[in-house]
Amino acid sequence: MALYLSIFTQILITIVAVSGVYVLTGLTGMFSLGQAAFMAVGSYASGILVVKLGVPFPLACVLAVIIAVAIGYVVGFPTVRLRRDYISLVTLGFGEAITALLNRATKLTGGASGFIGIPKKTTFLMALLSAIAAIALVSWFKTSKYGRQCIAVRSDELAAKAMGINVPKVKMTAFLFSVAVTAFSGCLYAFYITYVDPTIFGWKKSADWVIMVFFGGVNSLTGSVAGAFILSGLPELLRSLDQYRSIIYAILVLLIINFKPSGIFGEWELTFGNLKKLGSRRSRKALKEGKN
Repeated sequence: MALYLSIFTQILITIVAVSGVYVLTGLTGMFSLGQAAFMAVGSYASGILVVKLGVPFPLACVLAVIIAVAIGYVVGFPTVRLRRDYISLVTLGFGEAITALLNRATKLTGGASGFIGIPKKTTFLMALLSAIAAIALVSWFKTSKYGRQCIAVRSDELAAKAMGINVPKVKMTAFLFSVAVTAFSGCLYAFYITYVDPTIFGWKKSADWVIMVFFGGVNSLTGSVAGAFILSGLPELLRSLDQYRSIIYAILVLLIINFKPSGIFGEWELTFGNLKKLGSRRSRKALKEGKN
């Protein structure tokens, strides 16, 4: 039971991080291969504040998110003005730079040996409430003025600019919001695992999050959450098939990409209105079959 609770807690933390990636990739169409670096900033900043400076855990999380957003602003200010493919390269470089910095700052971060001694503060309930809050915030952002502008920018930047949308501002807003959510997931992660090292936050983790967004449905927050749940939980559930789990994981992703390129959910969202429409559609179908 404790093992499954641990797995579900880590899945919920991943859902928080992927919610942030959805804002960047699903809503705005920007691809970041350095998003895990902001998770690292959240993890290390909160850990250092609590362990070395004695800052209370809640305040440390707030300060860590602020630090990550400040760094994100410095990185994002020139980056959001670039083309989408260049954004991927710049964020990849930033992620590698953060990893190198964490490895070199031995006295502060523990270097390659990792940062130890972090107290366990994150619980399953905290992770669950955080995931619900992250999903709710991202859902609100999607339906807000900025969310609609993000979708317009994703569809066609030139057309959005012609309609009077401040494209750099919209992209920067989405980028910083994504950074804040991802950094908070880093705080949860550090205070659950109680140990962090630079190798955890490489570009592969960022790529995994992007895959989860596409797997569930790049245009659907519901799909992104489902993708995070399935693809982060599947390797753990297949742990008994240790030799084959990576192969099964890869085959599953390839099948979705090839046979359902829009992802499992496409653009469908889990809302009361959509559930009502789905129920009405099934009732009409059952009534039609009954008449036949």
